[in-house]
Amino acid sequence: MNTKPLFVLLGGAILFCLAAVRQAPAPTATTGPVYTSDGQLRLPEDYREWVYLTSGFDMSYSPAMNMDHHMFDNVFVKPEAYRSFLETGKWPDKTMLVLEVRSAKSKGSINKAGNYQSTERMGLEVHVKDEARFPGKWAFFGFGDSKTATMVPRTEACYSCHADHAAVDNTFVQFYPTLLPLATAKGTLSPSYVKETAPPANDKESSGGAVYPKP
Repeated sequence: MNTKPLFVLLGGAILFCLAAVRQAPAPTATTGPVYTSDGQLRLPEDYREWVYLTSGFDMSYSPAMNMDHHMFDNVFVKPEAYRSFLETGKWPDKTMLVLEVRSAKSKGSINKAGNYQSTERMGLEVHVKDEARFPGKWAFFGFGDSKTATMVPRTEACYSCHADHAAVDNTFVQFYPTLLPLATAKGTLSPSYVKETAPPANDKESSGGAVYPKP
Protein backbone atom coordinates (compact mmCIF):
# COMPACT_ATOMS: atom_id res chain seq x y z
CA MET A 1 0.00 0.00 0.00
CA ASN A 2 1.29 3.46 -0.88
CA THR A 3 1.52 5.41 2.40
CA LYS A 4 3.26 8.47 1.00
CA PRO A 5 0.09 10.58 0.82
CA LEU A 6 -0.60 9.78 4.48
CA PHE A 7 2.85 11.01 5.52
CA VAL A 8 2.37 14.10 3.41
CA LEU A 9 -1.00 14.77 5.07
CA LEU A 10 0.41 14.16 8.55
CA GLY A 11 3.38 16.39 7.85
CA GLY A 12 1.09 19.12 6.63
CA ALA A 13 -1.12 18.77 9.70
CA ILE A 14 1.88 19.00 12.03
CA LEU A 15 3.17 22.11 10.28
CA PHE A 16 -0.30 23.65 10.47
CA CYS A 17 -0.50 22.92 14.21
CA LEU A 18 2.95 24.41 14.83
CA ALA A 19 2.01 27.51 12.87
CA ALA A 20 -1.19 27.83 14.89
CA VAL A 21 0.76 27.54 18.14
CA ARG A 22 3.19 30.23 17.00
CA GLN A 23 0.36 32.54 15.98
CA ALA A 24 -1.77 32.04 19.09
CA PRO A 25 -1.37 34.90 21.57
CA ALA A 26 0.39 33.98 24.76
CA PRO A 27 -1.77 34.15 27.88
CA THR A 28 -1.31 37.44 29.70
CA ALA A 29 -1.85 38.36 33.33
CA THR A 30 -4.39 40.97 34.34
CA THR A 31 -2.69 44.32 33.92
CA GLY A 32 -5.14 46.49 35.84
CA PRO A 33 -6.49 46.56 39.39
CA VAL A 34 -8.68 43.66 40.50
CA TYR A 35 -11.56 44.27 42.89
CA THR A 36 -13.76 42.01 44.98
CA SER A 37 -17.54 42.04 44.59
CA ASP A 38 -17.83 44.51 47.48
CA GLY A 39 -15.29 46.95 46.00
CA GLN A 40 -12.15 45.99 47.88
CA LEU A 41 -8.85 45.99 46.02
CA ARG A 42 -7.00 42.71 45.77
CA LEU A 43 -3.34 42.88 46.75
CA PRO A 44 -1.07 42.63 43.69
CA GLU A 45 1.17 40.01 45.24
CA ASP A 46 3.73 40.16 42.44
CA TYR A 47 4.48 43.86 43.00
CA ARG A 48 8.13 43.08 43.80
CA GLU A 49 8.49 42.00 40.16
CA TRP A 50 7.33 45.43 38.95
CA VAL A 51 9.54 48.40 38.04
CA TYR A 52 11.36 49.87 41.02
CA LEU A 53 11.16 53.68 41.13
CA THR A 54 12.77 54.91 44.34
CA SER A 55 13.41 54.48 48.05
CA GLY A 56 13.10 57.00 50.87
CA PHE A 57 14.56 56.97 54.37
CA ASP A 58 12.62 58.38 57.33
CA MET A 59 10.57 60.59 55.01
CA SER A 60 7.62 62.52 56.42
CA TYR A 61 5.42 65.23 54.94
CA SER A 62 4.44 66.49 58.40
CA PRO A 63 6.85 68.73 60.35
CA ALA A 64 5.30 67.46 63.57
CA MET A 65 6.20 63.86 62.81
CA ASN A 66 8.54 62.46 65.46
CA MET A 67 9.37 58.79 64.99
CA ASP A 68 11.13 56.62 67.52
CA HIS A 69 12.42 54.31 64.81
CA HIS A 70 13.96 54.40 61.33
CA MET A 71 12.29 53.10 58.20
CA PHE A 72 12.65 52.80 54.44
CA ASP A 73 9.91 53.14 51.88
CA ASN A 74 10.14 51.60 48.40
CA VAL A 75 7.98 52.45 45.40
CA PHE A 76 7.10 50.08 42.56
CA VAL A 77 4.90 50.60 39.50
CA LYS A 78 3.26 48.31 36.97
CA PRO A 79 5.62 47.76 34.00
CA GLU A 80 2.89 48.71 31.49
CA ALA A 81 2.29 52.02 33.25
CA TYR A 82 6.03 52.69 33.45
CA ARG A 83 6.51 52.17 29.71
CA SER A 84 3.58 54.49 29.00
CA PHE A 85 5.07 57.15 31.28
CA LEU A 86 8.37 56.97 29.44
CA GLU A 87 6.53 57.77 26.20
CA THR A 88 4.08 60.41 27.43
CA GLY A 89 5.26 61.74 30.78
CA LYS A 90 1.85 60.85 32.23
CA TRP A 91 0.31 57.86 33.97
CA PRO A 92 -2.27 55.91 31.95
CA ASP A 93 -5.60 54.76 33.30
CA LYS A 94 -5.35 51.61 35.50
CA THR A 95 -1.90 52.61 36.79
CA MET A 96 -0.97 51.01 40.10
CA LEU A 97 1.87 52.16 42.35
CA VAL A 98 2.87 50.32 45.51
CA LEU A 99 4.49 51.97 48.51
CA GLU A 100 6.19 49.37 50.68
CA VAL A 101 7.47 50.36 54.12
CA ARG A 102 10.21 48.35 55.85
CA SER A 103 11.96 48.84 59.14
CA ALA A 104 15.60 49.91 59.11
CA LYS A 105 18.35 48.03 60.89
CA SER A 106 21.88 49.10 61.69
CA LYS A 107 23.38 46.05 63.33
CA GLY A 108 23.73 42.80 61.47
CA SER A 109 26.27 40.68 59.65
CA ILE A 110 29.32 42.79 58.68
CA ASN A 111 27.55 46.18 58.74
CA LYS A 112 29.36 48.78 60.87
CA ALA A 113 27.66 52.02 59.84
CA GLY A 114 24.47 53.23 58.22
CA ASN A 115 21.18 51.40 57.83
CA TYR A 116 19.77 48.62 55.69
CA GLN A 117 16.28 47.28 55.12
CA SER A 118 15.02 44.46 57.26
CA THR A 119 12.79 41.58 56.25
CA GLU A 120 10.00 43.10 58.36
CA ARG A 121 7.37 44.84 56.24
CA MET A 122 5.74 47.55 58.33
CA GLY A 123 3.08 48.61 55.86
CA LEU A 124 1.93 48.56 52.27
CA GLU A 125 -0.19 51.04 50.34
CA VAL A 126 -1.45 50.94 46.76
CA HIS A 127 -2.24 54.07 44.76
CA VAL A 128 -4.64 53.29 41.92
CA LYS A 129 -5.73 55.33 38.91
CA ASP A 130 -9.16 54.18 37.78
CA GLU A 131 -10.90 57.05 36.04
CA ALA A 132 -14.30 55.41 35.71
CA ARG A 133 -14.37 54.15 39.29
CA PHE A 134 -13.11 57.01 41.46
CA PRO A 135 -14.41 60.61 41.48
CA GLY A 136 -10.90 62.06 41.56
CA LYS A 137 -9.51 59.37 39.22
CA TRP A 138 -7.11 58.17 41.95
CA ALA A 139 -7.63 56.28 45.21
CA PHE A 140 -5.49 54.90 48.04
CA PHE A 141 -5.75 51.46 49.59
CA GLY A 142 -3.92 50.52 52.78
CA PHE A 143 -3.07 46.87 53.33
CA GLY A 144 -2.30 45.29 56.66
CA ASP A 145 -1.86 41.55 56.75
CA SER A 146 -4.93 41.07 54.55
CA LYS A 147 -4.84 40.39 50.82
CA THR A 148 -7.73 42.78 50.21
CA ALA A 149 -8.23 46.38 51.29
CA THR A 150 -10.99 48.95 51.35
CA MET A 151 -10.44 52.37 49.86
CA VAL A 152 -9.00 55.03 52.15
CA PRO A 153 -11.80 57.61 52.71
CA ARG A 154 -11.48 60.72 50.57
CA THR A 155 -11.61 62.84 53.71
CA GLU A 156 -8.09 61.69 54.64
CA ALA A 157 -5.29 64.22 54.23
CA CYS A 158 -3.36 62.09 51.72
CA TYR A 159 -5.79 63.08 48.95
CA SER A 160 -5.46 66.83 49.39
CA CYS A 161 -1.71 66.52 49.94
CA HIS A 162 -1.24 64.76 46.62
CA ALA A 163 -3.62 67.12 44.83
CA ASP A 164 -1.72 70.17 46.13
CA HIS A 165 1.88 69.00 45.90
CA ALA A 166 2.23 66.13 43.41
CA ALA A 167 4.61 66.83 40.52
CA VAL A 168 2.72 64.77 37.95
CA ASP A 169 -0.86 63.52 37.84
CA ASN A 170 -1.46 63.21 41.58
CA THR A 171 1.81 61.34 42.16
CA PHE A 172 5.03 62.44 43.84
CA VAL A 173 7.23 62.11 40.77
CA GLN A 174 9.49 64.74 42.36
CA PHE A 175 10.88 61.89 44.46
CA TYR A 176 11.43 59.54 41.49
CA PRO A 177 14.91 60.53 40.26
CA THR A 178 14.69 58.95 36.80
CA LEU A 179 11.18 60.20 36.02
CA LEU A 180 11.33 63.83 37.18
CA PRO A 181 13.76 64.92 34.43
CA LEU A 182 11.63 63.09 31.87
CA ALA A 183 8.41 64.78 33.01
CA THR A 184 10.20 68.12 33.03
CA ALA A 185 11.36 67.61 29.45
CA LYS A 186 7.90 66.55 28.30
CA GLY A 187 6.21 69.47 30.04
CA THR A 188 3.87 67.37 32.15
CA LEU A 189 4.68 68.85 35.55
CA SER A 190 1.59 70.11 37.38
CA PRO A 191 1.14 73.89 37.61
CA SER A 192 0.95 73.69 41.41
CA TYR A 193 4.31 71.89 41.60
CA VAL A 194 5.94 74.30 39.16
CA LYS A 195 4.70 77.23 41.23
CA GLU A 196 5.74 75.58 44.49
CA THR A 197 9.30 74.95 43.31
CA ALA A 198 9.85 78.18 41.41
CA PRO A 199 12.58 80.44 42.86
CA PRO A 200 11.20 83.40 44.79
CA ALA A 201 10.64 86.38 42.54
CA ASN A 202 12.02 89.90 43.16
CA ASP A 203 14.10 89.07 46.18
CA LYS A 204 17.41 88.04 44.62
CA GLU A 205 19.44 88.74 41.56
CA SER A 206 22.63 87.15 40.42
CA SER A 207 25.61 89.06 39.04
CA GLY A 208 29.00 87.58 38.22
CA GLY A 209 28.36 84.49 40.28
CA ALA A 210 27.45 86.48 43.41
CA VAL A 211 23.95 86.87 44.82
CA TYR A 212 22.87 90.27 46.12
CA PRO A 213 19.68 91.27 47.92
CA LYS A 214 17.26 93.55 46.14
CA PRO A 215 17.22 97.11 47.52
